This record gives sequence, structure tokens and C-alpha cells, in this order.
Amino acid sequence: MSLDPPPYVPNEFLGRLVGARLVSVEFVQDYAQLRFEGPGEDMPVLTCDAMPTVEAVGGQVLSDGDLGYADALRALIPNLVLNTHEATGTGLRIEFPNAAIALHPDRDALTGPEIAVLTGFEDQAWMCWRPGEESFEDLA
Repeated sequence: MSLDPPPYVPNEFLGRLVGARLVSVEFVQDYAQLRFEGPGEDMPVLTCDAMPTVEAVGGQVLSDGDLGYADALRALIPNLVLNTHEATGTGLRIEFPNAAIALHPDRDALTGPEIAVLTGFEDQAWMCWRPGEESFEDLA
């Protein structure tokens, strides 16, 4: 019997956000926190140490510092997460009915050893994404 942890399956953990409602967006110095509600007793929090982008329907992409960026993130409250995607080369993507939040920073946007951390699940499970690791191997 192996004591090694099971292999990481991209989008398996991030996919736990599907059906959750975005309830708040917090900007804290050089990072952002996206808070979700449910389903069930889960209260997930995605802490983004690299700022995400907002991809609106029609193809407009807003990044931190762009006019309307904060408004675009806040406008996603109280939408439900419809789908998530996670893959090397594209990072993390959380889809809502009218827009998506994407997190795949370039090397210049990395501010520390972590890109994002997802916590707040009733079972205490959590995930930390770092450059060079799961779904961000291209940022090594």
C-alpha cells in the first residue's frame, strides 16, 4: 500500500465552486478575496495573491488597474458559478452567467510564492496554487 497522496486532478477541487454564489469581493492591499456561499454549509474563499482578470461577454478583458475593473468584479455579485476550468497554460477560470474570472498571471504579476488559495469548505479541504506547480507549471 502506497502512502503517497493521490495524484492531483485539475479542476476537481476548483469544481467544488459550481453552484456557489459569489457574495463579496474584497481588495486587501495587494491581493483580492472572493467569498462564496454554499451550496450546503460551505463558505469558500478564493484568495488571489495575483489579481484575476474579468472576461465579459463580448470578449472584453479587464485587468487590475483598468477603468471599471473593480466594478466588473463587484457586478458578479450575487451570481452563481456555472462552471470552472483549470489547466496548465490557462490557470483557473470561474464562469458566471454573464462573465468569467480568470487567473493566469504572467511572471511580472507574481507578487509572492502563491498565486491563489481556496479554503472555506466544511470538510476543511483546501488548495494552494503556486508557480511551477499544478496548472501553473508554465510559470516555473
